[in-house]
Amino acid sequence: MARTKPDVLCVQELRATPQDVEDELRDVGGWHSCWFPAVKKGYAGTAVFAKKPPVRYVIGLGFDYLGNEGRAVRADFADFSVISLYVPSGSSSPERLKIKLTFMDLMLPWAKELLREKRAIALCGDMNVAPTALDLARPKQNVKNSGFLPEEREWFARLLELGFVDTVRAHNEGVEALYSWWSQRGAAREKDIGWRLDHILATPQFHERTRRAWIENDAGLSDHAPVWAELA
Repeated sequence: MARTKPDVLCVQELRATPQDVEDELRDVGGWHSCWFPAVKKGYAGTAVFAKKPPVRYVIGLGFDYLGNEGRAVRADFADFSVISLYVPSGSSSPERLKIKLTFMDLMLPWAKELLREKRAIALCGDMNVAPTALDLARPKQNVKNSGFLPEEREWFARLLELGFVDTVRAHNEGVEALYSWWSQRGAAREKDIGWRLDHILATPQFHERTRRAWIENDAGLSDHAPVWAELA
């Protein structure tokens, strides 16, 4: 945060409360923030940090399902909005996959309502889906694994059909090895065996204002890399 000084920063899978990291936050002071931690300690959670105070914050996605897991925070500024979004992972068990798919289904009507606002809005976050074979290193080996299942990719495609724009891909059409996450096993990061699971899905009003979008894959912060959009 001190190095890059973003105007707005969306964070997912915090696994913390503000009190847990208050010393670190004090060191990079001057931020307005809204946190939505999960009720379960050390799990999930989202937040938005901003240099200027938003007009308002909205917690959650408007439905009760997984409402205690801190899945979304919205920040409305004068002429645009950002939503820090964390879609559940479905890789740990068949039960978690069912939970993920139910969450995705419930998200679609919510996403339609966002588009009806005719506002510059960006869904920023870990969506746990690689939308096409171009978005992971080994598509053939993962076609039966959560994150690249046909029904998950179909859901992502539905969001695009509704009118959202995959801003990073739109600014990097056809670019290979554009990954935002690497397994912590098998030296995947060193071998660049990655997945593009983190996205900025923009309404047309937001996308038309983006100059560029990219992934800072050498940030070295975690097993995920920051995804950026620069607005005019």
